Amino acid sequence: MDKFVKDIIKDIRVELLDEFDRNFQRKAFFDQPWPSNRMPNRKGSQMNRTGALRRGMRATIAGTNIVFTNSQPYAELQNSGGTITITPRMNKFFWAMYYKTSDGATKSKGKLQSALSEESLAWKRLALKKVGQTIKIDQRQFIGWHPQVKDHINRIVQHHLKDIEMYLKQKLRMR
Repeated sequence: MDKFVKDIIKDIRVELLDEFDRNFQRKAFFDQPWPSNRMPNRKGSQMNRTGALRRGMRATIAGTNIVFTNSQPYAELQNSGGTITITPRMNKFFWAMYYKTSDGATKSKGKLQSALSEESLAWKRLALKKVGQTIKIDQRQFIGWHPQVKDHINRIVQHHLKDIEMYLKQKLRMR
């Protein structure tokens, strides 16, 4: 019977890891869409620009528990939402991104010569924030409890119970 429980837990681990991965395709936590990104994005879709967050998901079995983790340091902030405080290093990065995305817009008599892109203006707004101010990060959950998680678990358990039933019927017929 212990083997059946281990098989159920292994199947749940694989199924839920796949479902949490699909959240990146859905751009939602199952049926709850993620809030739109305020920052214009030229590289990839929301939450999947480099793929590191998606690739960083892990699931380990500890007894009868399944523990889902992510190797990326910002994963918890994205999954739960929260605030971050601007540091001098972040401010320097924001300015660098502003200059990089301004596409050679230069000053001419005190005004920008060409119109800036939305992305460069967004970086400028971030760069103009003072060190110590906070930035709100919206929750974009990709791992956690959801009614569909329960449905997946129930489906897997029912499948294994049918297997156990077939196994027991076969054993009883043999006698």
